[in-house]
Amino acid sequence: MRTHRSASPWLFLAPGLLVVAAFSLYPFLSTVAHSFTDARTLTEGRFTGGANYRELIQDAMFWTGLRNSVLYVLGVVPLLVVLPLLLAMLVQRQIPGITFFRAAFYTPVVASVVVVGLIWVWLLDDRGLINALLDGLGFGRAGFLSDPWLLLFSAMTVTVWKGLGYYMIIYLAALANVPRELHEACAVDGAGAVRRFLTVTVPAVRPTMVLVAALSAVNAFKVFSEVYLMAGPTGGPGGEDTTLVMLVQQVGTGLSGRVGYASALSVVVFVITLGLMLLVLRANRREDA
Repeated sequence: MRTHRSASPWLFLAPGLLVVAAFSLYPFLSTVAHSFTDARTLTEGRFTGGANYRELIQDAMFWTGLRNSVLYVLGVVPLLVVLPLLLAMLVQRQIPGITFFRAAFYTPVVASVVVVGLIWVWLLDDRGLINALLDGLGFGRAGFLSDPWLLLFSAMTVTVWKGLGYYMIIYLAALANVPRELHEACAVDGAGAVRRFLTVTVPAVRPTMVLVAALSAVNAFKVFSEVYLMAGPTGGPGGEDTTLVMLVQQVGTGLSGRVGYASALSVVVFVITLGLMLLVLRANRREDA
């Protein structure tokens, strides 16, 4: 170790690097390589060039999945940027019993997504609690799990409900670093609660808002469990609620799964996800400038 000090840091990093190489880097490179083949579950396949990508462009289900994934991002991200911040400001106050509410708001985060999805399926079913309440109030029953658009928005609701507590904790850490003197100075100048929020709180936590936007956008674009549990393996009526990740699962699994085509879909999902993150970071840099 004394004679090879330049190599000693790499020895400490080696176990972690081996894990990353074996379970992240190699699968990623293997997926990219398979995207240029016609491999199936039980066959290695042969090189086909960009045939999978050309087929992908002509595949109507790909555009349906892309549409639903983009709509999911547009519907979920704004809510997960704003609502957890408001929630964090509520539970930030040091009042008796506030710890209970913090724990209650965080409970959905630690709950299994399968359990959460099944609970919401029971609530939104045609004979579920929510439809029973709507029927009792005279509004009639809504097809939350049968109408393609209502089903997609119902899945968005589950994603937002489950993610509120997680992003609330991130905002709580950011709010703890906002100087109290700034709020006091604004209050002395006559600024109300809304003005203090817009002129003090929002600018102070803007980097955290960018982080939350990036994380929630990536997670929303890669959504699978919520839609799968509520729409079923076929992606709802006529597959109208299929997302890109669900399409990867549908195409690439089973004994006759098209691994090559599913790999091409996975590469497209990766590229779009990377693009989303770069767009958010670039927008943040422009505002800083």
